[in-house]
Amino acid sequence: MNIDYIQDKINDQREKLLKHKLYSNIETIKDLQIFTENHVYAVWDFMSLLKALQIKLTCTKTPWIPNSNSQTAYLINEIVLAEETDINQAGERKSHYELYLDAMIDIGAETKLPCEIINKIASSENIFKSIDELKIHENIKEFLKFTFSVINEGKPHKIAAIFTFGRENLIPNMFNEILREFEKNITDKDISKLIYYFERHIELDEDEHGPMALEMVSMLAENDPKKWNEIESISIKALEKRILLWDAINELIQNKSWSSERALKNETYSSSFDK
Repeated sequence: MNIDYIQDKINDQREKLLKHKLYSNIETIKDLQIFTENHVYAVWDFMSLLKALQIKLTCTKTPWIPNSNSQTAYLINEIVLAEETDINQAGERKSHYELYLDAMIDIGAETKLPCEIINKIASSENIFKSIDELKIHENIKEFLKFTFSVINEGKPHKIAAIFTFGRENLIPNMFNEILREFEKNITDKDISKLIYYFERHIELDEDEHGPMALEMVSMLAENDPKKWNEIESISIKALEKRILLWDAINELIQNKSWSSERALKNETYSSSFDK
């Protein structure tokens, strides 16, 4: 088995994602607000996957000791550097999560609730119980629980697999589809910060992070058939969870509703552009 074999095996799920109806349904600024208010959880848990890999593949404690594989340490550190301390349009250092929050604020999306929810999850002693208690769409809960179940299992090759095939290697094509649609449909508002976020991710993942992540997976799998089988099955599952996430966000856009406490309070949909 090798990377080409895995990519062939996950192609059906990948194609379903790239042809998902969600992209063409982001037609208005309100649709875009709903999209970002729910997609933000995936932006955040991506950073958690990233740090889980860095913890596994590098020395993050004292006293420092050398790594068993300096190449995988290099690869993940290079990816972390850009994802955690990239630059915004003003040249300021920001994580990609912070870039996304800034873009959400710029388009009038709700950021307080997602931030409160994420802080609640992060500070919880039982992350899965905390996720279950959230008033968000069940598919989003399942997406988050899947991510953290793989992190908690602690197998570097499986964490790297969902990071690579569920995120880095997928994002350029997937984000191009999203970007194409909302650039076409939303012309009456300035969404330049969000466009910058997507374009930056596409640029980095296509040219640098995608190939680096593929190399990392290959090195972690070694020549172990069991590891390659686990990489295949967990990668397919990661893509299936992403499809369900897109299904949920598409449903919320169609219903013009949120998957949060704000919706459950029966508040009228409003944004800074309605005021």
